[in-house]
Amino acid sequence: MPTAAALFGIDNLPYGVFTPADAPDAPRVGVRWGERVLDVGAVARALGSPHAAPLSAPSLDALLAAGRPVWQAVRAELRAWLGDPAHHATVEPLLHPLDAVALRLPFTVADYVDFYASEHHASNVGRIFRPGQPPLTPNWKHLPIGYHGRAGTVRVSGGTVRRPLGQRRPASSSDSAALPEFGPSTRLDIEAEVGFVVGTPSEPGRPVPLSALREHVFGVCLVNDWSARDIQAWEYVPLGPFLGKSFATSVSAWITPLDALDAAWVAPPERDRPLLPYLDDAAEPPGGLDLRLTVLLNGEAVAEPPFASMYWTAAQQLAHMTVNGATLRTGDLFASGTVSGPAEGQRGSLLELSWNGERPLRLADGERAFLADGDHVTITAWAPGTGGGRIGLGEVSGTVGPPL
Repeated sequence: MPTAAALFGIDNLPYGVFTPADAPDAPRVGVRWGERVLDVGAVARALGSPHAAPLSAPSLDALLAAGRPVWQAVRAELRAWLGDPAHHATVEPLLHPLDAVALRLPFTVADYVDFYASEHHASNVGRIFRPGQPPLTPNWKHLPIGYHGRAGTVRVSGGTVRRPLGQRRPASSSDSAALPEFGPSTRLDIEAEVGFVVGTPSEPGRPVPLSALREHVFGVCLVNDWSARDIQAWEYVPLGPFLGKSFATSVSAWITPLDALDAAWVAPPERDRPLLPYLDDAAEPPGGLDLRLTVLLNGEAVAEPPFASMYWTAAQQLAHMTVNGATLRTGDLFASGTVSGPAEGQRGSLLELSWNGERPLRLADGERAFLADGDHVTITAWAPGTGGGRIGLGEVSGTVGPPL
């Protein structure tokens, strides 16, 4: 198993926001370096960086808005500061032990969009809920399906996620006059996803082409889109997910810059339908990412979803999200939807892993169809790095608590 030093070395350098123990009310930009966090603003000021202002802000917002030339210049500075022994005397006192700092939500979430980009996940859901019918809806292979989520309940990894309350399908569902039930969700689930963080905004009315992904997207993070399946099943007809999703979405405290993933780009799965020109990526560089996820439930690995199997790429999601003229804003977050692969052990939700509760998982602490109070979920991931190394993505975790 690679060490933190190997996963979070000089070829990675993910960004976050932290507070040290002696200044809990003074958030600052940090970069993870193994098991330590560099106070980026402090070292930038000490070494006279021209980018000291955005790096000294209390969040990543100013850096995100600065654009790709600044992102690249800051990354080059960071590699020099941490890699050149000449800077050791300045840098070393500004490195904090990771376990001695508190991590914050690293950027202000402007808008949140969640997609449904895994053919395997969408097919499994179709087989579960529409048996005997085609597993994919007729539009699925023509556009990246998505919905607008709730930005205000995106939260940083860790802590307690309260079981949501809501309406559920009447127990006697055959009786059209029966009243719905109300209470805590009994089918609380996870969705292992990958999120993309927008830095540079777009012009109103101007779609973002496939080729412009790296001009607008700063980096990636892991996402757990907590889902109350019973609330979702009752409410989603005819307009889609609402309260079954909006109570909490957890994101990693660390944003891995796209420039750290140069060795991880791969071709997406072969498409078996012609795509409209704005989504046709046949002439574009490979747009898939080889990210290897692991889902742990109470410390036990239950799935290893492969992000390389996603049918729709981040560039296609971005192009579709803006094709009607909708603008991007600094801090927009768009997520992939559940990452699932073709094998049973590669499914990124308990809905699929337990086949809607028909085949509960057998764990060391008992069976699970859906989440129980006290369950702790962690999603980790890594990507191929240069020279055969690995790039670690910051984990996203949370513990299920009872409703308030």
